[in-house]
Amino acid sequence: MINGSHDVIVYTVNSLILQQNLPNAQLILYPDSNHGSQYQYPALFVADVTRFLDAVVPFPTQKD
Repeated sequence: MINGSHDVIVYTVNSLILQQNLPNAQLILYPDSNHGSQYQYPALFVADVTRFLDAVVPFPTQKD
């Protein structure tokens, strides 16, 4: 998940709760940004999404 640290549409605390409760979730918080953080940090957003999409396994998997 990507969220702005000052998002008032999806409050940051809700993203933190999701990250803590969804297995293998990753949370990226952009500082001093709101719900349009991808527009406030376009280069960083593209780099983060590209890294995620290029990963063979984008996040650690849990073994059952």
